[in-house]
Amino acid sequence: MSDAARPGPFRGRRLLLVSTNYAPELTGIGPYATQLAEHWAASGARVRALTGMPHYPSWRLEESYRGVWRTVEIRGGVGVHRRRHYVPPRQTALKRAAFEASILVTGLIAPPPGRPDVVVSQMPSLAGGVIGARLARHHRVPYLPVVQDLMGAAAAQSGIRGGGRAAAVAAAVERYALRGAALVGVIHESFVPGVRALGVDPGRIRLVPNWTHVQGPTADRAATRARLGWPDGVPVILHSGNMGLKQGLEVLVEAARLAPGVRVVLMGDGNQRDALRARAEGLANVEFLEPAEAEEFTDVLAAADVLAVTQRASVLDMSVPSKLTSYFTSGRPVVASVADEGGTADEVRRSGAGVLVAPEDPAALLEAVQKLAADPAAADALGAEGPRYVARHLSREAGLARFDDLLAEVLRDGQDRGRR
Repeated sequence: MSDAARPGPFRGRRLLLVSTNYAPELTGIGPYATQLAEHWAASGARVRALTGMPHYPSWRLEESYRGVWRTVEIRGGVGVHRRRHYVPPRQTALKRAAFEASILVTGLIAPPPGRPDVVVSQMPSLAGGVIGARLARHHRVPYLPVVQDLMGAAAAQSGIRGGGRAAAVAAAVERYALRGAALVGVIHESFVPGVRALGVDPGRIRLVPNWTHVQGPTADRAATRARLGWPDGVPVILHSGNMGLKQGLEVLVEAARLAPGVRVVLMGDGNQRDALRARAEGLANVEFLEPAEAEEFTDVLAAADVLAVTQRASVLDMSVPSKLTSYFTSGRPVVASVADEGGTADEVRRSGAGVLVAPEDPAALLEAVQKLAADPAAADALGAEGPRYVARHLSREAGLARFDDLLAEVLRDGQDRGRR
């Protein structure tokens, strides 16, 4: 049964979703915010989204939004209220602070009109968390933040310049944004200790994992490889998504340097793309691709031999890459160059669809890739575990149902408090 035909559990409810990222952005938290808002709108709720101008993962304002300061769009039954903000082309602690400050100012000065019944915010945006908390307090309605990343930990672990000083400030802002929440959603259990350390009662924390927001591959794998110019017999390792500091993508460039017979493909955008291009200069076996269109995205993933997820060794409990849900859907094996004790490693182990290697170790990553390339049957069997894991745990229906339960609990608790 489609969302439109399903009985509406939130019919007539007025919901405000605050998320810095939203459609047409295709990666990161934007697709999750969009699908969640549209799902609730289809259930009969009156949903507004307060968001920024499309800029991720390129960290460049999308051409059609340049010169626009405020706009309201209707997307999938949702009123999308966009506010202009600063977009830093490169990431430093100071520029990130300016980015967050600009979102905070424009969001608080010009929020969507009307009184919502609940305010939901998607964090990692610190500004989005503060905006959500303040608007909920202003309207005296429940507040429900969903922690997708922990920015205090991110500042400390990602290697951003000035991150040490920024970590304490970011953690203080997160504490403010979370402490008054009715409930706090987290997308992975590895975030729970960090959220508790910010002063949130563990009884108010709920696990709401992300779901896969893409369809499985449909094109012929050999035809896609031929179209992309990837010859048979040459192992292709592909990284898709944001090219930022925390990814530590230098490890892939150095792996390519060690093995000219392996093709490394970096697909996507981000503030480290130019630096990676410079590092890969002269390496004929490193290729940069623009982000694939939605309709061919998983076909490109499935055409690779191995899919790579990489993180700096310092990244432990601040992020679980959203790309993993798409990787698993594609049916190809994952090589994860990440800290063994982090949430990303936990998710790869749980899926059974990949192997772990030491972070920032090009030789270890290369060895894992070559081992999989030498045994295609074993690689296929490993990759086949991904779609099975998605079907069991990461389906869109299951993910949205968990959010329905979370929202229903918040509304029920709010009604109970109102009757006291």
